[in-house]
Amino acid sequence: MQTKQVLTILSALAQESRLAVYRLLIEHAPDGLAASVIAEKLGLPNATLSFHLKELSHAGLVTSQQSGRFIYYAPVIEAMNDLIGYLTDHCCSQSDGNCAVATTSCKPTVAATKPKRKFRAS
Repeated sequence: MQTKQVLTILSALAQESRLAVYRLLIEHAPDGLAASVIAEKLGLPNATLSFHLKELSHAGLVTSQQSGRFIYYAPVIEAMNDLIGYLTDHCCSQSDGNCAVATTSCKPTVAATKPKRKFRAS
């Protein structure tokens, strides 16, 4: 991961509504949610949500898929795992101490490795 990409991701998440959207989508990974459901759960106007989803998409943190008249958004879990790896890659490399590196990453269940199915509008 390049520094410019890291800055784009961090910039996208450095806003309260976008962080809330991303965290909500992570809760519903790997399937994601319909934009209308996201707006309802977070109490965001559609135009505002659309702007925030565009920023998250531009940063590579979410993907979208249209199904009928609905657009569904899902998190790109690998992007966050790569970001965490970038931030901790050289942890303690310049010290004699032994530091504990965060080894937790989001690992989707087996369902995420199966072929993509259509999103649900729950």
